[in-house]
Amino acid sequence: MADKVLMKGNEAIAEAAIQAGCRFYFGYPITPQTEIAAYMAKRMPKIGGTFLQAESELAAINMLYGASAAGKRAMTSSSSPGISLKTEGISYIAGCDLPALIVNVQRGGPGLGGIQPSQSDYFQATRGGGHGDYHLIVLAPSSVQEMADLTIKGFDLADQYRMPVMIFADGTMGQMMEPVSLDAGGVQQYDKPWAVTGTGMKRPHNIVNSLVLDPAELEQQNFDRFARYEKIAEQEPMWESYRMEDADYCVVAYGIASRVSKNAINEARKQGVKVGMIRPITLWPFPKAALSAAAEQVRHFLCVEMSMGQMIEDVELSIRCNKPVSLCKRVGGMIPSPADVLSAIASITKGGN
Repeated sequence: MADKVLMKGNEAIAEAAIQAGCRFYFGYPITPQTEIAAYMAKRMPKIGGTFLQAESELAAINMLYGASAAGKRAMTSSSSPGISLKTEGISYIAGCDLPALIVNVQRGGPGLGGIQPSQSDYFQATRGGGHGDYHLIVLAPSSVQEMADLTIKGFDLADQYRMPVMIFADGTMGQMMEPVSLDAGGVQQYDKPWAVTGTGMKRPHNIVNSLVLDPAELEQQNFDRFARYEKIAEQEPMWESYRMEDADYCVVAYGIASRVSKNAINEARKQGVKVGMIRPITLWPFPKAALSAAAEQVRHFLCVEMSMGQMIEDVELSIRCNKPVSLCKRVGGMIPSPADVLSAIASITKGGN
């Protein structure tokens, strides 16, 4: 086990990406993720990597497209409105079946909104975000250690399934400091015979392109891609179960909201209320089986979100509306307090909404 160092979440993502073999970073500054770009600007030249501050978010995502097409481990990062600008390029990357890592350290919206933390980009991330039928694997860390660990896992999942992966953090996770171990344990190597690396006159030319003018061919590509997505949905969901063994009520939360919720759950337990939590780590694929199983046990679900209510729809779909689902929300950069969550728990235990 490597020694732990005190790092910001944004810095942990950057160093973990380097440990995972990322040697190409393309970005553009925007609060609250700018430390990722600043860290990469210092570190990449020292390890023979490439750091490039693009002229815009659009340029950065298309640079990522090019590096990924060449078979390189590459990443970009931004915050909410910057990700919106990148969505066209993300759709191209998905349409070309390219592995890439995209980091969204979210801020409040819509529009320019504010620079405080939020979770209101959930629909954008889990529904693809751009045009066409596609998904991203979406990983939601709840600690600085997970910021690092999920970055490394994200690169591996991207290469394994040939698709873009998003690290989906709120601004709090990017800015908070915690001890973190940065031991990647060796970089996994993936064969990339599809990459545009030059033929050396030893193989046919590779073409990376998302334009398919034959509708039957494009339809089959979509069918094939979604068959892969079905495999991912079966094999890759991740979640944490907290005090669910005897729970009568289930909180569902991720990111900083899940950490707040744990404090509220512990206090509710002291008051004799049997409440637990399922924390989705993969927001896509959503851990539907875990929620469905919980619905056989608990009386009521409570979603704690820093949005007007987005993940709640996935909870309702997962349990087929077999049990009531309530929402505890703060928005605009406000973070729910343990008291907020405890009050919401008290409400559902009394039959309120």
